[in-house]
Amino acid sequence: MTRPPTARRVVIAGASGFVGRALTRAFEDDGYDVFTVGRTGSAVWGDAAAISRLVDGADVLVNLAGKIVSCRYTDANRDEILRSRVDTTRELHAAVAAAAHPPRVWMNASTATVYRHETERGNDEIDGVVGEGFSVDVATSWERAFFAGDLPATRRVALRMAIVLGDGPATRMLFALGRLGLGGPQIDSWWFPHRRYRGIGAHPTGAVWSSWHRTSGRQRFSWVHIDDVVASVRFLRDRDDVSGPVNLAAPGVSDNRTLMREIRRVARMPLGLPAFRWMLDPAMAPLRSEPELVLKSRWAVPRVLTEAGFSFSYPELGPALDAVAASRRPRARDLFSV
Repeated sequence: MTRPPTARRVVIAGASGFVGRALTRAFEDDGYDVFTVGRTGSAVWGDAAAISRLVDGADVLVNLAGKIVSCRYTDANRDEILRSRVDTTRELHAAVAAAAHPPRVWMNASTATVYRHETERGNDEIDGVVGEGFSVDVATSWERAFFAGDLPATRRVALRMAIVLGDGPATRMLFALGRLGLGGPQIDSWWFPHRRYRGIGAHPTGAVWSSWHRTSGRQRFSWVHIDDVVASVRFLRDRDDVSGPVNLAAPGVSDNRTLMREIRRVARMPLGLPAFRWMLDPAMAPLRSEPELVLKSRWAVPRVLTEAGFSFSYPELGPALDAVAASRRPRARDLFSV
């Protein structure tokens, strides 16, 4: 298929967020004309004609759209987390399918939370075990919408991102816990059962009522530095032989005790009390977040990236957190707000 002789164009949906802003700068630095889709921008959601005009002839399409998950999982928030991912992906899918000159590559955000709670071995893209419950159902519904149908001219890559470290909401929340004196290990324990983590979507999975795991602060913590997110997107953009799900997670997986020790070190807070679920659940309500962020054992292995030859700038947690703190040092107080 012959492409029109225009400058390289990238369309980024959901560009206003933490990762989206970083990718926008990177593509501009690489000489791309950047167009955005969102509530504002070059095209807005619901305007199918405008989205189609942007997508047709674009070289790269990146979709990061979706309501932030750093919130309490009220019924309204749960529904919007799912809808904002699935519906926007379907809108873009329709535009790609109808394009005379579709993008050669479409990278769609996903999440490493798709894998089950795991403490024994890492989950890679080939042999990893998909979990169940709300966050997993969101991920699988999202990927089903993305990989649906046949788009023969467009290579598709699902970016299963671990928790991204940088000037973003997850990092600010972790430092806020440290500032509150909860910078010790987070320990799962009994708490009043609730229904916030129940399954969702056309085929909900898992139990209706919440449960807990006896991990004693040894739950795994998969993460990736924002610089490696940007570098991996560039890498995947230029590697025509890589498609399907790709774990964006650093090889140096941590556990919760190590994570919080490093948070205390970087935050210069020498003491941190251990926090049990019965402490975390009420404490995180005013932070507008969920204990699942630190209590679920996430262990994603970047097998596809590693075997393709990608090199992480931050393979280990300590230097990654040092880099985050250094980049924010003039406004360090911002690290302690959400």
